[in-house]
Amino acid sequence: MIFRKAKQEDLPAIVQLLANDPLGSTREDFTIPVSEKYQEAFRNINNDPHQELIVAEAKTEAEIVGTLQLSFIQYLTYQGGIRAQIEAVRVSERYRGNKVGQQMINWTIDRAKARKAHLIQLTTDKMRPDALRFYERLGFKASHEGMKMRL
Repeated sequence: MIFRKAKQEDLPAIVQLLANDPLGSTREDFTIPVSEKYQEAFRNINNDPHQELIVAEAKTEAEIVGTLQLSFIQYLTYQGGIRAQIEAVRVSERYRGNKVGQQMINWTIDRAKARKAHLIQLTTDKMRPDALRFYERLGFKASHEGMKMRL
């Protein structure tokens, strides 16, 4: 598995992964060409040194099989510490059960350490109990109660 920063030409595969999900199918718009909204978001993420849109590529097929977004957030707490935030983790249905997700998270933890983050965090929707168990198996702890407000 190869992990790398996403390129513009990866955008259709990334959006397809985001849309190919029970929750994503209700909020994403996978059409070709990819809408300008996704293209603008990609440019903004790509130009921000605190954001990394990552893809997992199968070595043998040069196929995008997973994606995630990693954000580095500077804080005053923890003596000016940096938190790494993982979002939008997706693995192609064809590759689920092959430890791709575990490899992605392990790579992400190493990346966060390399960027001097003191903590790595993520949220998962309560409608995804399998994802919750997956993250717990990898060592994540449900130490806080997360709250959101849709705007």
